[in-house]
Amino acid sequence: MDVQEDAVIEAAGLTKVFKDFWGRPKAKAVNGLDFTVKKGEVFGLLGPNGSGKSTTIKMLLGLLYPSRGALQIFNKSPRDVKTKQRIGYLPEETYLYKYLSAGETIDFFGSLFQLSGAEKKKRTQQLLEMVGLKNAGKRSVGEFSKGMARRVGLAQALVNDPDLIILDEPTSGLDPVGCREVKNLIKTLAERGKTVILSSHLLADVEDVVDRVVVLYGGKIRAQGTTDELLLVEDKTTITTPKMSKDVLDRVLKILHEEYSAEDMEITHPRLDLESFFLDVVKRARTESADTAGAESGEVAEYLKSSEKQVSEMAEKVIAGDVDEEKLAAAKAEKEASEKLATMVNAPEPEVAEEPEQAEAKQEVNTEALSSLVEESPEEVSEESAAEEKEKASEKDLSEANENLKKLLGGD
Repeated sequence: MDVQEDAVIEAAGLTKVFKDFWGRPKAKAVNGLDFTVKKGEVFGLLGPNGSGKSTTIKMLLGLLYPSRGALQIFNKSPRDVKTKQRIGYLPEETYLYKYLSAGETIDFFGSLFQLSGAEKKKRTQQLLEMVGLKNAGKRSVGEFSKGMARRVGLAQALVNDPDLIILDEPTSGLDPVGCREVKNLIKTLAERGKTVILSSHLLADVEDVVDRVVVLYGGKIRAQGTTDELLLVEDKTTITTPKMSKDVLDRVLKILHEEYSAEDMEITHPRLDLESFFLDVVKRARTESADTAGAESGEVAEYLKSSEKQVSEMAEKVIAGDVDEEKLAAAKAEKEASEKLATMVNAPEPEVAEEPEQAEAKQEVNTEALSSLVEESPEEVSEESAAEEKEKASEKDLSEANENLKKLLGGD
């Protein structure tokens, strides 16, 4: 398949400049973006606040017009009505009609896409079950928590069975189970040939599902590529082996090949985690004095800091009879606690080298203590068993949710 035919989104020199009342340039939110997103790809759009992510998404949706450059979705303009019918969008903030129930909300959005009554009813039921709101479908969304409203928002983004899904902070407000469900959903959509644009500050969630990412800062792309390309550390090597005894650890460099076969060892390049890479890109951009219309690093406000001046001023008020001595004592205690905390945070950790015999003795003591604790606390063991059963039940629910999604989207 030709690259042009396989491309869902094509952006070349994409630029957006916001102007003031007099038409003078005020902020260059997006500055010359070049990227392509292919069919069936999960594409991560990353960057700190004010880096241009939301502006880019609004241009993809046809809500903003580019100042310069070219942008096409399905080889057409984002403003084309038929193009919009193929897009599903979950905004960063879930705006819903609070007097409608969850089911009525999904039905309403289905009507906007001119779905038949029977099809709306079927999809509404399946979507409510998929997002875990089957038993709350008749409740008004105004009563929902942020996480539950987020689930309704996710359902409405999929009611039209879109070919392109744009998710802005999809896991915001969700519990860990909900986050896992969303990630499984994204993977399932990609497997079925859907294209997903994912924008999130929860980088661990992004890393789990994306195929490629771009990192924006100051309206420009600072890095882009697959996670393997960006996070691989090629000048170092990691050797992974089964758990080794103490004797083997002492002689590992000499006897590694004698102790383990090639099948038991894995030699790869270590990877950075996406969060570390992201922060490094932003740090380098700031070092280069790159302009940004977004938030930057700041310091704690002065009035939140404990200071000698505050204590002195309060002491003068005590003498004048405006403040009692108890408040002065409390202020001094707070100041001393703050100074002590700062000293503890900034103090380097002492490096104490233990003799091998001491380390081994400590390990034996810890093992005996742990064994004693387990023997004396059977209730805790039962709690762990209950937690395992709960996790198995959760995995079963996730599997059923994925099956429901497949039925909704059609296909095997």
